[in-house]
Amino acid sequence: MRVESKTTEPAPRRQLHLLYHKLRGEPAAYSYVTSTALFQQHLDICLQARQAEGSRLWPEITFDDGHLSNHDLAAPALESRHMTAQFFITAGWTGAKPGYMGWPELRALHASGHRIGAHGWSHTLLTHCNHRELEMELVRPRLVLEDKLGGAITTMSLPGGRANARVLAACRKAGYSRVFTSIPKAQAEPLGEIIGRLNVLGEVQPEWLAKVLDPASGMLAALERRQHIKDLAKSLLGDRLYGRVWSMVNRHEPEDTAA
Repeated sequence: MRVESKTTEPAPRRQLHLLYHKLRGEPAAYSYVTSTALFQQHLDICLQARQAEGSRLWPEITFDDGHLSNHDLAAPALESRHMTAQFFITAGWTGAKPGYMGWPELRALHASGHRIGAHGWSHTLLTHCNHRELEMELVRPRLVLEDKLGGAITTMSLPGGRANARVLAACRKAGYSRVFTSIPKAQAEPLGEIIGRLNVLGEVQPEWLAKVLDPASGMLAALERRQHIKDLAKSLLGDRLYGRVWSMVNRHEPEDTAA
């Protein structure tokens, strides 16, 4: 009797989006600042993960807020490695808030092949918005970014990672086909509507990141479980009290909003 052999299809490649905020030339006390030297080491780890034989995990780089260091420090490090990133912009801060990009810098990123998405108008937590405020935080930045950059803006990063069914429905209505969260989760291609990200803090060392990018380590699954606990704490404490705790733990800087 002839037995037919079965071939096993390879697992689909998964993407893991890494989330950064600010870069500085030297290490900082604030958790959401990464030194340029450390960021460059992270990029090299990402390249190694992409090039590893048989690797099914593909790291992508994203930035939130639109800090000037995204243009001055991050872009050169990325471009020297022939990498691109996605920059989510708090549109109301562009050209208006000290330390954040103006339209010339943002246009330069866009022209260099980096992807631009929206991060609200004023970084207001969307779960706090009424219907009119949601429209301003979602529709206005998309229209302004499209007008200033001359291209479609179809991705949205949630300020503070806060969302519910009403917010997600409003994102769809506002014209966003993909919404990026702060839940550390790798996802198979093609990507769906909701995309998770791993928030990379300033003290993250290359060895730790390499383990996260190794599916056999189990670290990514552990981080996702930890995020669920964090989300439960948010719901139990409420945003105001949670924000105070967050600021103490992350050595909050005055101009920033709790993530």
